[in-house]
Amino acid sequence: MPPTPATEEATATLAPLRPDAFKAPYRDPVWDGPTDPVLVADHLKGEWVLFYTQRRATKEGLTGVEWVHGTGIGVARSSDGGATWTYQGTAEGLVPPGTGQPATLWAPDVVRIGGQWIMYLTVLPGVRTDWTGQAGIVQFASKDLEHWDYLGAVDLDSPRVIDAAVARCGDGRYRLWYKDEKRDCNTFSAVSDTPEDPASWVLEGVAIPGRAHEGPKVFRLAGTYWMIVDEWRGQAVYRSDDAAGNWTRQEHLDGLILTAPEMTGGRPVVGRHADVVPLPAGEDGAKRALLVYFTHPYWGGEDIGAMDADPRTRLSHVRAAVLEVRNGVLVCTEH
Repeated sequence: MPPTPATEEATATLAPLRPDAFKAPYRDPVWDGPTDPVLVADHLKGEWVLFYTQRRATKEGLTGVEWVHGTGIGVARSSDGGATWTYQGTAEGLVPPGTGQPATLWAPDVVRIGGQWIMYLTVLPGVRTDWTGQAGIVQFASKDLEHWDYLGAVDLDSPRVIDAAVARCGDGRYRLWYKDEKRDCNTFSAVSDTPEDPASWVLEGVAIPGRAHEGPKVFRLAGTYWMIVDEWRGQAVYRSDDAAGNWTRQEHLDGLILTAPEMTGGRPVVGRHADVVPLPAGEDGAKRALLVYFTHPYWGGEDIGAMDADPRTRLSHVRAAVLEVRNGVLVCTEH
C-alpha cells in the first residue's frame, strides 16, 4: 500500500503557549531590530511561528530612517511554547509583482481562514530616508506558513496605508483595521464576507479617531472585543460589544497599558506595536492572553526620526506580557 501523502489534516502536537514566553527577549541575529511581531500557531509542524519586520538596526552608512526601509519579514520558530526561539531567515515570495526594488515590507498580520493562512502585509516600493512615499496593503496565501502565493492588493482609497489587522467580528463578518497616514494617522476599517479576496473589502470609515496612533490589534477576551493601538507612549485600550464599531476607550490609567515595561537612563521605555494570542486559562480558570510587543531597550523617546546619535537606540527586541480582564478592565502583567 503506497504511503499517504502529507495533507493539511496531518497535524503535529503543539506545545501550549507559555505565559512566560519571551521571558528572554527575542533578538534578531542579523540586524538586531525585530519589530511589529505577530505570533502564529503552526499545527502542521507543532511549532509557534514568529513573523516580524526585520529592521536594519545595526547596518552602517544609512541616513535618516533608511534603516527602517528595505526590510524583509523575519521568521523564528519555537517548539517549546515560546520559551526559546530559533531564527529561520526571512520569508520568501512576499514582494508583489511590479514593486519598485528593493522593496520595503512592514508589519504582517497572519490569520487562519478557510483551511489556509492569509497574510496581510504593508509594502512600500524602494528605500527612503524619510517617511514619504506610497504604502499599501497586500494579501498572500499559504498552506504551510513557508510558501506564499500573491493574491492582490487591497484598495483602501489612500496612497499611504499601513499596519493591517484582521479579525472576525461578532456580526460574523471580517474586518480589516489599518492606519491611514494621510488621514490624521487614525485607525480606519473595511469589511468583507470573503476576506481571502483582496477585492472584497468595502471601506467603512474611521474606527478610532483623535490622537495619532498605529498598529491596531483586535481580539476577544472574557466575552468582550478589545482593540489596542500604539500611541508611542504605551498601548491604548478600546472595547466593543461586537468589534463592528462603537469602540469606547478604557478609562483606567487614561486607557493605557505597557507604559513602562523597561527603563533606560531614568526614562520609561514603552511597549510598541503588539499582537495578542490566547493562552490556556489560569489556575483560577480566568481567561488570559499573551500580549507580544517590542521595545527599543536603549531609547525612551517617541519619534524614531529624532533618535539620539547613539547607534544602540535603534536596537529592539520582542517581549511579552499576560493580559487579563479584572472587574471589566483589561490589565497586563509584565514579565
